[in-house]
Amino acid sequence: MGFVNRRTSEKSPRKKWKILLVGSILILLSGIITYGTFFITHLNKTLDQIHEPLQREQKNRVEQVSLKKKEPFSVLLLGVDERENDKGRSDTMIVVTVNPNVNSIKMLSIPRDTYVDIIGREMKDKINHAYAFGDVEMSIDTVEAFLDIPIDYYVKVNMEGFKAIVDALGGITVNNDLELTANGYHFPMGEVQLDGEKALVFSRIRYEDPRGDFGRQIRQKEIISQIINKGASLSSLWKYQSIFDAIGNNVKTNLSFDEMVKIQQDYADTRHNIEQLNFESGKGEYIGKIWYYFPDEEEVLKYQNILKEHLELKNT
Repeated sequence: MGFVNRRTSEKSPRKKWKILLVGSILILLSGIITYGTFFITHLNKTLDQIHEPLQREQKNRVEQVSLKKKEPFSVLLLGVDERENDKGRSDTMIVVTVNPNVNSIKMLSIPRDTYVDIIGREMKDKINHAYAFGDVEMSIDTVEAFLDIPIDYYVKVNMEGFKAIVDALGGITVNNDLELTANGYHFPMGEVQLDGEKALVFSRIRYEDPRGDFGRQIRQKEIISQIINKGASLSSLWKYQSIFDAIGNNVKTNLSFDEMVKIQQDYADTRHNIEQLNFESGKGEYIGKIWYYFPDEEEVLKYQNILKEHLELKNT
């Protein structure tokens, strides 16, 4: 009978367990590194696709806003129906101001038919026509003149591709304040689950809502708020490829990668306190055969001052 080394025999299972554990950790790390590499590669490709800087002067700013100093900033959200051989119009125009010092966001919808001076055209027309006349630059110039505030950044979303973004997030849940039916879909009051197609229909409802364009603005801001919240969740990271593809194909912005990182780092808490603002005191009238919305001057001044205060600018 040969001699058996009990110590070697007893430790053998432990050694095998340790080898298995180390091997599993190495495989996991390898997977994480591979995932991270694909994530960064796809992120950089998407950022290259969506980044479109502007060369223009701003209103009411001596120096460009500094995110490094955690200064409040503004964004113009443009929802555009772009089609083949047609630039389209900005049927959705929402001004967003973000203030990290009071941890809040204000979102003001501008009715698309608002009768304003179109800056750069020396004429008055519907505010959503500014995009058709002069793209993003003329839209920003016109909104700055209308609200008397600087617009620091813009985000333009192709509304036809908007549903791809919602689907990439796995859908969203919105709080609907009015029971509605449109395009074969029924939207009850309360919490409603939306996929991309339903979200697009929900955001476009106008004639079925007795509030008309004002009701549509409320729904659009609710959708944007929920996209922001869903996109900020950790679970969305695992869907990064479909999310990046949807964004890359349908979004343009002058925000740089570094600016996006700073907003995520220093402004993230503002998304928990979003205030929605709407024009309510104006009136609609025809000029010839065309219908326009004429905002109340006092209400315009009120919102000018609210946004200036939120941006920590001096009221005028």
